[in-house]
Amino acid sequence: MNQKRTYRDFTHKEAVFRICCNRFDAATEEIVRQRRILDDYIDCHPAFRDSFEPIELHDGAPEVAQRMARAARLVGVGPMAAVAGAMAQCAAEAALKAGAGEVIVENGGDIYLKAAGPVIIALNTGTAKLSNRLGFSLQPSDTPISICSSSGLMGHSKSLGKCDLATVVAKDAALADAAATQAANLVKAEEDVNPALERIAAIEGIDGVMIVKNDKVGLAGNLPPLVKIQ
Repeated sequence: MNQKRTYRDFTHKEAVFRICCNRFDAATEEIVRQRRILDDYIDCHPAFRDSFEPIELHDGAPEVAQRMARAARLVGVGPMAAVAGAMAQCAAEAALKAGAGEVIVENGGDIYLKAAGPVIIALNTGTAKLSNRLGFSLQPSDTPISICSSSGLMGHSKSLGKCDLATVVAKDAALADAAATQAANLVKAEEDVNPALERIAAIEGIDGVMIVKNDKVGLAGNLPPLVKIQ
């Protein structure tokens, strides 16, 4: 893909999306639609929003809630830990269905993409030595894929740990999002990195995981190549 990528921002409620595709309206309309569906479900099932542990769904739960609940069960967190990834994937799938040849949707550090050319996904580790100097290099054949990140030191999302950065790669964005949240929860010190890597990498559907704590970088599973960003 020789053409330079153009990203547009879209804000809906508390979520801020960065979207690259030529079917922007299809992606944003799906975000609004899916959020309305999810909010209606939460009105009938408030525990879905409030729980920090996996919970059972009510009969007739919408697909987005089912995706989030399945990820929560596999990882051991509350279903809302998967909401950003789930919304990113829903938006991207809608754009692809509408005819987009390539789509990249980022929602607060959680990314789902289908690439038509090589792409580098930068990683903000939050640490002085590594911040914005590392990225994953992806080829079109590596996608569609999700790359989701969580941190106990950056961002507004609630984390129970003190991890600089936990990044998970998976085909399912809800799963990657939930797993990144859990990985960040598990790391409070450098000695927590390896046990957290083993636990997250063992989850069905996870391709790979990277954890950064105090400039210590731990890797597990099948991750895209890491490259230096100039």
